Amino acid sequence: MDNSSKNKFNYKPYLPLVYALILLLGVQLGLMLAPKTAVQEKIKQGSNFQKLKDILHFVEENYVDTIDKEDLMDDIIEDVLSELDPHSFYIPQKRLQGVKENLQGNFEGIGIEFFIVEDTITVVSPISGGPSEELGVMSGDKIIYIEDSIVAGKNISNSKVVSKLRGEKGSNVNIRVKRFGEDELLTFNITRDKIPLTSVDVAYMIDKSTGYLKVNRFSATTSKEFYTSLKDLKKSGMDNLILDLRQNPGGYLAAATDMVDELLGGRRLVVYTEGKSSNRKEYVANKSGIFEEGRLYILIDEGSASASEIVAGAIQDWDRGVIVGRRSFGKGLVQEQYSLSDGSALRLTVARYYTPSGRSIQKPYSEGNDKYYNELVERLDNGEFYTEDSIKSDKQAIYYTADGRKVFGGGGIIPDIFVPLDTTSDYRILGQIRSSIPAFIYKHFSHKKELYESYSSVNEYMEEFRIGDELYQEFLEHLYASREDIDKTKVGEMKRESKTYLRAYIAKQLWGNNGYYPVVNTLDPAISIARKQMLNIEE
Repeated sequence: MDNSSKNKFNYKPYLPLVYALILLLGVQLGLMLAPKTAVQEKIKQGSNFQKLKDILHFVEENYVDTIDKEDLMDDIIEDVLSELDPHSFYIPQKRLQGVKENLQGNFEGIGIEFFIVEDTITVVSPISGGPSEELGVMSGDKIIYIEDSIVAGKNISNSKVVSKLRGEKGSNVNIRVKRFGEDELLTFNITRDKIPLTSVDVAYMIDKSTGYLKVNRFSATTSKEFYTSLKDLKKSGMDNLILDLRQNPGGYLAAATDMVDELLGGRRLVVYTEGKSSNRKEYVANKSGIFEEGRLYILIDEGSASASEIVAGAIQDWDRGVIVGRRSFGKGLVQEQYSLSDGSALRLTVARYYTPSGRSIQKPYSEGNDKYYNELVERLDNGEFYTEDSIKSDKQAIYYTADGRKVFGGGGIIPDIFVPLDTTSDYRILGQIRSSIPAFIYKHFSHKKELYESYSSVNEYMEEFRIGDELYQEFLEHLYASREDIDKTKVGEMKRESKTYLRAYIAKQLWGNNGYYPVVNTLDPAISIARKQMLNIEE
């Protein structure tokens, strides 16, 4: 513990992103719409509501400075809800559509993934099945004009790009792009359409008998995507499955129960919900699943929340598979959504959910939201990300799995096999290296496209292609030119990681995520541990 502490990277700056994802995506358990008129009528009948109206009236009429009444009301609502629990919250009308899109599994736009490099919008890849792909927009294209406005070299933000390119299905937008090898700008008149937001990042065979499947959220399309991916893996000879739910903040309860139903045989309880005003409701796996037999390993970490924890908890309680990684987030609250008259919405906690053994995995929040939000930082500071002995659990909340193993409630799913955070790499430096790779690879790939396209498959590419020292040195020159203050000694210590990510991003140019993940996952200790466990069982 003491020897490794100096190598620990600063995880804290990334935690707000984890919280934001969990708040936005992980609050949909048991989602129902309440009758709007009934809610409004109850509010009108309350005498305190009139008091609030009077206060707002006096503030609006007599306050010394001009105020925005709508913003003030939003702030009041948010402050009230923050006193209840960390997952009851208010969604203003302007944010509601974006929140819906994440869980509906689609949005309306032109269908590209992009990033901004050197003040220029660069297409990472057109989304499969979208209008941009159909018209021939390609990876590496640089968007110079949107309509008649030049957008290159204008310090444009990601949100501004999204606002210009998204729009109603059937509406048109003109873009002009610069493509390598073309003297003139190419013009595309794109009709916007529904664009799928996939929840399965990738599914592929790690070896002849082991499949790997990564799910990033539980949305309206997850059940179908998951089933299709499992079916394809089974056709490829899968006997063992590694299901990756790390950094998956959750989503729809139905998607989680459907997933468990594909993995769990017989008629078995998956999860139940219960609250003060909500009677116990049980969700049961009862259909014939596509992977009810075969070794199953589920990867989780501190970013796995809500629906991810339902899946991991059910599989663990029934001893169907092995949970690998670090303790999950610990979100076991159920929200219902209430539509408000101005188009905004309220998400209110109405129940808790419990795993089949009776565990509530909701971590404590009675000491306020600040402490709740800082709990992952406390895990880091207490050494929990690095040593299994540092994991906190409620030793009084003891439950038993189907085979009689002890499990604990009170704060996330504790894995069966602990995988510490890797301390061999400086994650700050590695992050700087990784952020410099895409722009370098796009330029490099455009010059060597014919060479790389000679590889007929991901497997052939992985077996035969390596990053040579010459290409690596070219990348270092690019890196040092763009990041003059980077620690070159530490960069040199991460040569293996740098070469792997360079190789992965070239593969992504050729096969998308189906090329990227097989390469980059060779660095992943959790996957390595799961595979070793499978081999030990087989031996």
